[in-house]
Amino acid sequence: MQISEPFPEKEISFAQAFEPRTVYTVKKDAVPVAGSERTAYRRLVVLESLGLATFRNGRFQITSRVSRQPPILLKKLLPSLIALKNARRFGRFYNDSDIRFMMKHAPEHSLVTLDFKAWDLTKFQTPSDLFIYVYDVEEFATFLKDKGFSEGKKGHVVLLPKTGDFENEIERVYLDCIARGGRSTLDAVAIELLHGDKLSVRGQFPIETVLKVQEDMPPEMINIEATG
Repeated sequence: MQISEPFPEKEISFAQAFEPRTVYTVKKDAVPVAGSERTAYRRLVVLESLGLATFRNGRFQITSRVSRQPPILLKKLLPSLIALKNARRFGRFYNDSDIRFMMKHAPEHSLVTLDFKAWDLTKFQTPSDLFIYVYDVEEFATFLKDKGFSEGKKGHVVLLPKTGDFENEIERVYLDCIARGGRSTLDAVAIELLHGDKLSVRGQFPIETVLKVQEDMPPEMINIEATG
């Protein structure tokens, strides 16, 4: 399934207009940029739908780690952002047995991404949660519930709607890592260092993050990079 939403160019430009700060106010910060309070809230609603902003009671936050990426990368990030925003998390015993069950019963044409796939590609960070793309999230969510899984915020099995382009699986995992942020940013850097020749676009990362990944990279993977 392909993403049909147009690229939110105006909303991204709006997000990029702010100097880095923890919290902004709609009236003092957003209105001068958007031109009106109504337009400001409209921009924030779109950004929140992509996981790029949160707002409440006249205050808002911007996810600058994503919004400040190059425009060509942002366009490719859109399916990842939408998928992660619509992710559904499940757990039964809340340990590795849940992940083993999911691996055994993964539906046809599903695709593992983020933690476990990044580990396969880099051996950099021990995986925690199993993120997996499936065509019909609702159908497989029902299957998991029938098997005793509960939906909530603590489960280690995460279903993602299979949207966008998966022709280049390594690049899709890379984009997912950038979109998710947090520890996944380190995975994105590791993927770029080891599989940069498989990527058609590259993100921008703080130099200290890149240096940390290079320093912590397993020696055997560095050898693969050097000889590959």
